[in-house]
Amino acid sequence: MEKGKRILSIDIMRGFNLVLMLFVNDLYMPGVPGWLGHTKGDFDGMGLADWVFPGFMFMVGMSIPYSVGNRIARGEDKTTILKHVLVRAGSLLIIGVLMANSRNVGPEYTGMTKSLWSMIMYTGVFLIWFNYDNTKWNKVTIYGLQILGVLMILPMVYIYRSPDDDAFRFNSWGILGTIGWGSLIAGLVYVWFRDNITKTAIVVMFFLLLNILSKLHFLDFLRPLRIVMGPVINGNAPFIVLSGMLITLILKKYATENALKTILIIASLGVLSIAAGFMLRPWFIISKIQATPTWGLICNGISMLLFVLLFWIIDIMKKINWSLFLRPAGANSLTVYLVPDMFYYIIWQFSLPFLFYKHLPEPGMVILGSIVWALIMGVGLPIVLEKINFRLKL
Repeated sequence: MEKGKRILSIDIMRGFNLVLMLFVNDLYMPGVPGWLGHTKGDFDGMGLADWVFPGFMFMVGMSIPYSVGNRIARGEDKTTILKHVLVRAGSLLIIGVLMANSRNVGPEYTGMTKSLWSMIMYTGVFLIWFNYDNTKWNKVTIYGLQILGVLMILPMVYIYRSPDDDAFRFNSWGILGTIGWGSLIAGLVYVWFRDNITKTAIVVMFFLLLNILSKLHFLDFLRPLRIVMGPVINGNAPFIVLSGMLITLILKKYATENALKTILIIASLGVLSIAAGFMLRPWFIISKIQATPTWGLICNGISMLLFVLLFWIIDIMKKINWSLFLRPAGANSLTVYLVPDMFYYIIWQFSLPFLFYKHLPEPGMVILGSIVWALIMGVGLPIVLEKINFRLKL
């Protein structure tokens, strides 16, 4: 492949992963086959839904050498780049905490429905992190809208109560918060080690070891720190994000000169990762809920093998057209991930009949409905958002 050319398969896989995420997140009705959903925390195994989240984290890691590397190429100093890494991670942590708490709003204590609380919260998030065009918006207007967003969120945090009358939990990270911690570690590692594969691989193994030690309870003495830094001390999220970043470093070094060698390296790492996961199974069950090293290794292996297949088809064989419908979602993944939640809350708040398929007696029709929802939100919506230039910027 040509030197300096963007690797399209990264955007395509991210878009594919996002569509799958929207699909499995919509499958919460009884009667749906277990292999499509999330397995219980004490069950040794995994379904499709148990790969989607780590697959997304893996793709976050794959993007870091390009997003941070572009800043380095533009000549930004280390302080400016570190500020970008910290602000991005901090934004993900904040949004993640807000989303995680929104799942447990207690109307009888909060004074408003969960849907209304969440609609106000999400509107505030969109106002704060919207990618304003500086050529069309003056700074005063932009700052005013961002302040309005803050003023919408703060009262929601203040009045928040869960069904158990618990106050807002500032350490409930949720999916985006967990990704935030992982991207923070990976971003810092890239700033320090740049494209050094060996040093990055050592850090990857360090966090795998941390995950193993954590699950063996050797790190219980760090319990006070877990209240805030649980995803880091557990090691699992940084391990997965860093693994994705390592694959991109391999691509950057070898893909231009020897694509076949690159494919063999990544495929071999994928097979070894899955094998290592099963080798550890006598000591750790495969569990997303428990974030076990077996689960992390197997999911990484699946991500590597799926990516290398797409890389071969799209970037090497140039079979591109079939996959382009996934690119808009991959290029605007955070916005496409958040906006459907807003639609859910609008539908629930006003009792709109759009989710009628969830009440059908036939599981196949329920699944079909979720497929249609995922395609609308993961394929149609990104095209609309792209046309109106609606994008969040962290």
